[in-house]
Amino acid sequence: MGVPGQLLRFGVVGICAMAVHYVVVTSLLRFVAVPGRPAVLHANVLGFLCAFPVSYLGHRHATFAATGVPHHLAMRRFFATAVLGFLVNEGLLALLVTATRLDYRAALVIVLGTVAALTFVLARCWAFAAGQAP
Repeated sequence: MGVPGQLLRFGVVGICAMAVHYVVVTSLLRFVAVPGRPAVLHANVLGFLCAFPVSYLGHRHATFAATGVPHHLAMRRFFATAVLGFLVNEGLLALLVTATRLDYRAALVIVLGTVAALTFVLARCWAFAAGQAP
């Protein structure tokens, strides 16, 4: 599968996962927690955990289905990729909501888009890359 096809599929799966992440965070802050900087970061953890299965399963079965990497290996690698992405996500989100006047929703969109690019490269070149040693 070529890069353009993968990018398209990656984008569709990523938008679905990002929507889950965004809805979880904004719903928690609207209906459960008092909006504030620490609450945003805590809600972001739950958003990540809810979006991860959507992301992994979508990428496993749509974006990188043809690679043939065994599930157990792809899952471990993609989880490591996702955790790294989340750490970048959380750090950048913390920076944006504490050091700027951006609304947390705008900051979250910026962060999720930035981390998506990192995730694609790591997923394509490592997590779902066939022919590499575990």
